[in-house]
Amino acid sequence: MKVPPGVSPADFAEAIKQFEDAVGKDWVFTADEDVALYRDPYSPFLGEPEELLASAAVAPDGVEQVQAVVRIANQYKIPIYPVSTGKNLGYGGSAPVFSGSVVLDLKRMNRILEVNEESAYALVEPGVSYFDLYRYIQEKGLKLWVDVPDPGWGSPVGNALDRGGGYLMAQYRNHFDSHCGMEVVLANGEIIRTGMGAMPGAKTWQEYKSGFGPWVDGIFSQSNFGVVTKMGFWLMPEPEAYLSGTVMLSRHADLIPMVKILNYLENTRVTNGMPDLGSPLLQIPMIAEIDVFNRGDGPPPPDAELAGLLAKSDAGYSPELEQYALKKGISYWSCKLSFYGAPKANEANWAFAKEKFSAISGARFVEGESYKLPLTPDQREKVHKPQFGIPSLTMFSIGARSPVNPTPTNGHMWFSPIIPRTGEAIIEANRVFNEAAKEFGIPALAFSLPSCYWERAFIFIFAFPVTRDVETNKKNRAAFKKLVQRAAEHGWGEYRTAPAYQDTIMNTYGYNNHSLLRFHETLKDAVDPNGILSAGRYGIWPKHLRKSNA
Repeated sequence: MKVPPGVSPADFAEAIKQFEDAVGKDWVFTADEDVALYRDPYSPFLGEPEELLASAAVAPDGVEQVQAVVRIANQYKIPIYPVSTGKNLGYGGSAPVFSGSVVLDLKRMNRILEVNEESAYALVEPGVSYFDLYRYIQEKGLKLWVDVPDPGWGSPVGNALDRGGGYLMAQYRNHFDSHCGMEVVLANGEIIRTGMGAMPGAKTWQEYKSGFGPWVDGIFSQSNFGVVTKMGFWLMPEPEAYLSGTVMLSRHADLIPMVKILNYLENTRVTNGMPDLGSPLLQIPMIAEIDVFNRGDGPPPPDAELAGLLAKSDAGYSPELEQYALKKGISYWSCKLSFYGAPKANEANWAFAKEKFSAISGARFVEGESYKLPLTPDQREKVHKPQFGIPSLTMFSIGARSPVNPTPTNGHMWFSPIIPRTGEAIIEANRVFNEAAKEFGIPALAFSLPSCYWERAFIFIFAFPVTRDVETNKKNRAAFKKLVQRAAEHGWGEYRTAPAYQDTIMNTYGYNNHSLLRFHETLKDAVDPNGILSAGRYGIWPKHLRKSNA
């Protein structure tokens, strides 16, 4: 049994015994084969001494047991690392940031405490998965949708605290923004409830977010200031109908007005689902097409002429490539819009969107899906499920072995910079990242289009491969860190990352001599003076570990 750094074997043995008394012997895991289940299967340190590993795991069944575990950890200064379901592959899984920590596994806390159809909210524990909540709503026949990420096997609480995103109406897609009220166990074992939940007997805990006084909920996202044991979420009432339509544009320069018009339509709520960008010419599928793109034999390969033009293009463009597209009638860009609401309203909004996009010469429009809701069983099998609040695992087709991907890697780490919502920024970012890839000695990144999970900004999501070759992983880690720095030099910050890179990314948020991080550290020292909770998570280290990780 591995002992956490800085903890004596005798103290650790006594803490383990007390954990067993608190939660039951069957729910404290110290055997190597059990603890190995908490390794990050996508770790970029596979086979290296630096791999982040747990020393043990403990799985409480309720908030009182969480309190007991935290108090024991405080007594013996045992570092603990809470996870909800530990399913955030590509961002660290369930492995701790500080190797040797005890994983506080909250999967047993899987109670759906309330779902209110009239007010459209849910209150859940951290072990509730998206599949659990979806099935509950279906079994009860409730007219509510859950905004789910892709893949959808994690938990609403865990995904929201890591600030993940989804596909439905804009007010639900940012999962932390759509939460309302939480219960938190602090490092000393005390419970607080945020928002209206701070009032005993409150009737609007999941209906009014901020309560009275400072709104503190944000400090518990991407942090290590407490253990969230309950969380409320606003759910999307099932709309009457769904409609989609796709805008097809012919020229490279059309990207810039396309994004401007898209932003106007989304910011004024003419289109209220997640926009989806693609490029038929550059063979970039839209997100809703990815599983089809990777299924079977994949898309037809480009003809020899197009393949040659693509190879010679600069950041996805050359005059010859554009002429080829015009000659063949292949669209340079595609933008799928989604509309949820009354059928007549959807049709009117799509008509208005077409009117706006018609200002771009040569714009064409493709009528898409049109459904009266709820979907039939047959329709559910045909659609991109997350766009209808249905959790799915088909996104794993990206990395699966297939004719498109005959030699899959051992996993990936996500490089996820946020850039401005402009066509110019898309082109600039592609140029910067391609030049950086060549400079850092890694394969050039294909021209990519960002995703539209959030309003007002784009996010790029690049998968850095994880292999079983130590030297390759070392090279990729070094390149990842250099790309993070290069992005920061252009004002593009990462929104989330795996433990291997959290210090690197936090270091790029360096305004005023890293005043934000220093404020985080001030909070950490105040609420967790022994530094037991998730040491190092998102670059926030307790005082006794700070120097070695600065």
